[in-house]
Amino acid sequence: MLLVPKMASRSKKTPRSKTLLTLSARLGMLSPKRQAVIKPALEHPRECVLLSVRALAERLHTDPATTVRIVRGMQFASYREFQHYLHDLSITHATSLENMRTRMRKTRSIPAEIKSSLDQDRQNLDSVMRAVDPPEIAALTRRIYTAQRVLIIGGDLATNLVKFLEHHFMILGLPVSTASSPAEVVHKVRFLGKKDLVIAISFHRGLRQTVEGLRQARSNGTYCVGITDSMTSPIREFAQECFVTSVATNSFGASYVAPMALLNVIVVACANHKRQRTLAVLKKVEQEQRHGFRWYES
Repeated sequence: MLLVPKMASRSKKTPRSKTLLTLSARLGMLSPKRQAVIKPALEHPRECVLLSVRALAERLHTDPATTVRIVRGMQFASYREFQHYLHDLSITHATSLENMRTRMRKTRSIPAEIKSSLDQDRQNLDSVMRAVDPPEIAALTRRIYTAQRVLIIGGDLATNLVKFLEHHFMILGLPVSTASSPAEVVHKVRFLGKKDLVIAISFHRGLRQTVEGLRQARSNGTYCVGITDSMTSPIREFAQECFVTSVATNSFGASYVAPMALLNVIVVACANHKRQRTLAVLKKVEQEQRHGFRWYES
């Protein structure tokens, strides 16, 4: 749905009909000799993303003309497009240590780091605000309401996003369940079919259980929706509809400000899709919120 790399200001909406080429598929278009030439750049994208054609050729021990032919052989329209791909790869494959080392090269005071972190979160949020497509969200909402079952998949830190979305869908009375462990993913995805919908949430390289669960759901004919942070994420390969939102942070972790904003948009759309139904549900919820045993009374 969106991606705003630091190397260029661009917003990109994932085209539903575009054939997604994986890294292995792109490499498969090259001869073994040319694969060996370009692999160092793909394995260390952060170090190569800003290099000119000539500089990259020198690094790869080849010439600029051969470098351009290899890039075009991988189905990139231009060297610039290849640079964007390397940038996306650097996001997907970045480790916590690499992110922290990058920050260490810009040593500043703690107050300055705090402000910088807030600025980064604002940039992430601004990218969502610019790129959210209301009709697209509305169409997804209709699919959610017509689905026989809705399964939300995600693990590790993304479990927090999974539980957030499940909580709100549960209040609305939607047929939702979650899978946050390998066993849950395997057994819950097995029974999904064409009338169901899966939302898979995973960032960077993609958690194996989440990607495999999405792949299996797709093979079952289930409608698959992905939420990730890079155009090169494996989540995009198996999702019919994919929302890409930044989790960039100034530290070693991941910032969920932007993904949370996206989930809020989905919740708002679902709450208002059948407004009278929602109001009827919330009347019952109100009684529990006012008098339920869960709440502390002073």
